[in-house]
Amino acid sequence: MSRSSIFVMDLLLSMLASVVAAFFADIVLGHFHIFPLGEPRLKAWYVAVGAVASAIAFLLFKTYRIVIRRLVVKDMLAFAGAAAIKGILMLLVTYLVNRWARSMILIITFDALATVFLLVFVRVLMILIWEHFNRRIQEKYKYKRVILYGTSDKSVANIVRLQNSTHYKVVGFLDEGAAGRTIEGLPVLVAKDDATMEKALLDNRIDAVLFPSDKAAQAEENRLIHFCALKGIQCLVVPSVDEVVEGEAILRPREIKIEDLLGREEIQISLDAIAENFRGKTVMVTGAAGSIGSELCRQLATLGAGRLVLYDNAETPMHNLRLELEDRFPHLDFALIIGDVRHLERLDYAFRTYRPQVVFHAAAYKHVPLMEENPCEAVLVNVYGTRNVADKCLEYGTEAMVMISTDKAVNPTSVMGCTKRLAEIYVQSLSLAKKGTRFVTTRFGNVLGSNGSVIPRFKEQIAKGGPVTVTHPEINRFFMTIPEACRLVMEAATMSRENQIFVFDMGTPVKIADLAKRMIRLAGFEPDKDIKIEYTGLRPGEKLYEEVLATDENSLPSFHPRIRIAKVRNYEYETMDPIFKKLDKLAREVDVPAVMSLMEEIVPEYNKK
Repeated sequence: MSRSSIFVMDLLLSMLASVVAAFFADIVLGHFHIFPLGEPRLKAWYVAVGAVASAIAFLLFKTYRIVIRRLVVKDMLAFAGAAAIKGILMLLVTYLVNRWARSMILIITFDALATVFLLVFVRVLMILIWEHFNRRIQEKYKYKRVILYGTSDKSVANIVRLQNSTHYKVVGFLDEGAAGRTIEGLPVLVAKDDATMEKALLDNRIDAVLFPSDKAAQAEENRLIHFCALKGIQCLVVPSVDEVVEGEAILRPREIKIEDLLGREEIQISLDAIAENFRGKTVMVTGAAGSIGSELCRQLATLGAGRLVLYDNAETPMHNLRLELEDRFPHLDFALIIGDVRHLERLDYAFRTYRPQVVFHAAAYKHVPLMEENPCEAVLVNVYGTRNVADKCLEYGTEAMVMISTDKAVNPTSVMGCTKRLAEIYVQSLSLAKKGTRFVTTRFGNVLGSNGSVIPRFKEQIAKGGPVTVTHPEINRFFMTIPEACRLVMEAATMSRENQIFVFDMGTPVKIADLAKRMIRLAGFEPDKDIKIEYTGLRPGEKLYEEVLATDENSLPSFHPRIRIAKVRNYEYETMDPIFKKLDKLAREVDVPAVMSLMEEIVPEYNKK
């Protein structure tokens, strides 16, 4: 029901209580002569005063905002308070208008009690009717028997989330505590060890286990989740706020993904400060259809950016992003531009037309083996494309440009890493030579679920029955979720006051071979028994270990304990500009040996593999 409907319903119930009270006065308390016989207008006047007093009381206590299906004990206090205000106002009015107002205390008290009773009674009746029909619907349609993991407040809250679902039916809680307890009328089933856990799940014909958070799921990866995978029991998790579509009130359960189990404690940032920085501004995102670019667009839309300018050369992903933004953010002012960062005239059109105040430069070629085979294209996109964007930012007075770099730019061993380091060098040298735009560079490692990451590849291989291919048994990588990476990028853009390169604390690296094993188990198989793991050898340009960036030796503290400032060598723009022009010319001529030689000259730490 809408709030206006609830308000009208409550008002009618309150008037009914006043009518009952008026007739109560005549029948039971007639000897007080409160409503003399033959004076129906006094009853009508009394009910009218009660209606006005009730409306005022309901508006004061906002009882119309109380969701009927989620009625709790504290809501009764709101009804009692509203009834009390109604009574006080009625006493005040009758005292001012009629001399017999003092004799009204008893009848108005009865009126207030009747009001509370009717408000609560009708709501409880509506809840009972709803639950009856909801059970009938669940019996008609096939639903899954769900058990909630743990007995925390977050787990209990899931009862409310699922009570109206036609897909799931909550049958109890799974906990290590003592048996025999009940919560919200549901039993607590014991899972002290593997035997009791198995008995609880199988005896109760459980179809799915719902975890209240990623952290809870991570604690049970090797026990409960592995057992469920082997037995075909679905493992669900309540999504994080990042996954909620704007305006959706209920977080709907989804299946656990490997990304949930790889998670770590996220870096906490100041969302209020970030929102204030971007609210109402025109923000441009290059590479807007990519993994990082599209998530930046989503978060900027949520944070209240005035206008988004999306720039990318990938037609189909841009079309899909348009549909998503129109669906999720119907009031968002955004423009899509199909263009290439190598195309200077097209970039100029975007800057000239929309005058962005902030630019996030996420457009890049990033696949290491592919760029080893196409070094000139890597230079043209990652170096020359970045140069074009940075130059246009200065030309059109953009407040800030944020460049998305990579940990592979540290002591690069690949063409991709080296070109990203070259892009950093150009942006930094430009910022030292010319004022007007604040340039910020951010470095981080792999993001979970990004386009081209190992996770989608492993999923495909597991679905085909294997083998799962890993380049080396000892290779490891740092991982971060896409939403977290984007929030950190925006935090750096907001808090930085100088032209700096920011490095994110990526936590502990994950062995790719261990990742493959965990994904195989999550799919309900045993590694090297049901699905084999094959080692194919390191690919061209690939590192065995990524550099540890955020250390005291190679970085300085910043405004945030887990965001640091990289120590890098400064380059003079006047010296570097002609060298970059030469590199661009050689790349356009596809002179691979000369391009590689000049890259090594500019970046002496570049160690080709």
